[in-house]
Amino acid sequence: MKRIAGWLLVVVVAVIVAIGARIVLAEIRPYKGYAESEQFVDIPPGAGPASIGRRLVEAGVIRDTLGFRFELARTGSGRRLQAGEYRFDRPMTVKEVVAKIARGDVYLLPMTFREGLRIREMAQLFESKAFGTAAEFIAAASDAGPIRDIDPAARDLEGYLFPDTYAMPRHATAAPLVARMVAGFEKVLTPKLRAEAQARGLSVRKLVTLASIVEKETGKAEERPLVAAVYANRLRIGMALQCDPTVIYALERAGRYDGNLTRENLQFDSPYNTYRYPGLPPGPIASPGQASLEAAAPPADVPYVYFVSRGDGSHAFATTLDEHNRNVFEFQIKPNRK
Repeated sequence: MKRIAGWLLVVVVAVIVAIGARIVLAEIRPYKGYAESEQFVDIPPGAGPASIGRRLVEAGVIRDTLGFRFELARTGSGRRLQAGEYRFDRPMTVKEVVAKIARGDVYLLPMTFREGLRIREMAQLFESKAFGTAAEFIAAASDAGPIRDIDPAARDLEGYLFPDTYAMPRHATAAPLVARMVAGFEKVLTPKLRAEAQARGLSVRKLVTLASIVEKETGKAEERPLVAAVYANRLRIGMALQCDPTVIYALERAGRYDGNLTRENLQFDSPYNTYRYPGLPPGPIASPGQASLEAAAPPADVPYVYFVSRGDGSHAFATTLDEHNRNVFEFQIKPNRK
């Protein structure tokens, strides 16, 4: 009996040593059991440590669940493991794998929407990044419900999708992204900004519409308050806005814009054509950024009612028609003659 007990003790010790060795190896020796250059593991919400461990083993990220369970016990990370998709592209120790999931270091791709894009342009960009179809994005952006309380007249989210860079999962869909973009807009539309607009008789819709025009007319930060002032002054004195981007928007909506704006185009019959119809167009023509919104709420206190491109991205501003005509000759006609 003593001999059997001795052998049993030896076996138990050997097993303990083997288990300990496996745990130590998992802690100090990086492992990569997948053949591809990268491996993705999706951890769904509510998944427990045991389920997560099995997924990691099946994906070849860790050798077995023994070291994984030990690391969770050692660090108390079991309740901190976060859902999401994780990307693994190199051999890692169990300690590194657990730390990565506990940090919530999920795999995200950047999606950047620059200022001044229309819904359809955003949709095309969304599709080009292989997140989904342009039609799905347009459908999500056609629901004006999220902004109904601030713009009861809105028929879609044109102008209300805030241009920014959004970190997105590989399999992101349009609806959550559009919701985040609306939330980004609402964050920028501060009570101060709304109060400044209201003090000038601008509803949220009119503010965003004016800001979208400013966004399309200049890319220079220092010019935005001046461009906003030009249009605000024209509105005040009842002068037609005569804004080319609004005509382009009207033509694009009708599928009639070929990249060139002609004199004939300026006669196109649309409420967005500010050469034919007075005041602001019916709604935003693009998504303005924060700087344009802030410029439109309190435009610069200047008397300008004209501006013309200098040909280098900047503009020359004028108060009188004579001064404007001189600027046109200097920056438009004269260079063309040369």
